[in-house]
Amino acid sequence: MADPRVFQLDEILNRPGTYFNPQTEVLVVVDDSPELDSEIFNMEELEGADWVLISDDTPIDENVRDEQLEAFQVRYHPGAANSITDDGDEHPDETEEDDQEVGRE
Repeated sequence: MADPRVFQLDEILNRPGTYFNPQTEVLVVVDDSPELDSEIFNMEELEGADWVLISDDTPIDENVRDEQLEAFQVRYHPGAANSITDDGDEHPDETEEDDQEVGRE
């Protein structure tokens, strides 16, 4: 069974999110929210696979990016199949508190 969190490049181009290629160490952020006036482009010259460079700057908050990478590293548990898990356990302290309360009853 394929890992649901691993994608090919052609799959991520239309799926918003933050992706990382561990072999090339390239981080790609796909954001489908911006809107540009299509009248500024000569649509006859552009094909569906063409991309237009808007800026050389990276419009991402570096602190937020670093937090996302750290959160992913916490959730990544290399195993026999190098599985990427999404157990949703972002607050492990809550689980410990719940276990302690059950023991008191």
